[in-house]
Amino acid sequence: MFDLKGKTALITGASRGIGRAISEAYCEIGIHVAGIARDITPIKDMENSQSYSGNFKGYTCDISVGKNVKETISEVLKDFGQIDILINNAGITRDTLLVRMSEKQWDEVLAINLKGAFNCTRNIVRPMLKNKFGRIINIGSVVGIMGNTGQANYVASKAGLIGLTKSTAQELAKRNITVNCIAPGFINTDMTEKLSEDIKDQMKKSIPMNRFGSPQDVASLALFLASDEAGYITGQTITVDGGMIMN
Repeated sequence: MFDLKGKTALITGASRGIGRAISEAYCEIGIHVAGIARDITPIKDMENSQSYSGNFKGYTCDISVGKNVKETISEVLKDFGQIDILINNAGITRDTLLVRMSEKQWDEVLAINLKGAFNCTRNIVRPMLKNKFGRIINIGSVVGIMGNTGQANYVASKAGLIGLTKSTAQELAKRNITVNCIAPGFINTDMTEKLSEDIKDQMKKSIPMNRFGSPQDVASLALFLASDEAGYITGQTITVDGGMIMN
């Protein structure tokens, strides 16, 4: 197991799906987790759950607003003293065909999925530079690589995360800070649960492993990328998709 005990991670979108799975995996091995979510109730429930081994503390923040992010990160630093790992996971969807997509639907998705990651990364880099260590992991999507009908806003945000990953990795590589992107395929989350069985069966046919992944599959990679063992990996986008888009 990777030796990350005593490190501190900030995870956005920590209360559901992939963010929750990463939070649990990190807490289990002794990483202190500052979890950000929009709703206070699930975050507080996580604080009180034995699954997080007393290593989890929740914060509410609208990450699309730079001022709010700056204040929240200052609060996290006061509580934990440092932030070693950043997981930019928070994301929303407002799916519809491009011709029907409103400016509001476009702006809302880009504001959370891409601008939110920018706000968090920009405000967390200085403390990482001071500590001469950092792991930044952006949670993208395979659709950011391949595109998807009815998701122009979501796809643009995830493709933007890949670009943000590469540029930030180049800027920080000499400072012992790595930046990578995980691009999940179809993962069993609240989003996929809403789909009909027919649509799920069609999706599985495009996956060589013939099944959806689990949030834990993504969390396992997030553990590795945060470790010293991944210290020579940066600027990469790694798919977790059961072979769906083999390059």
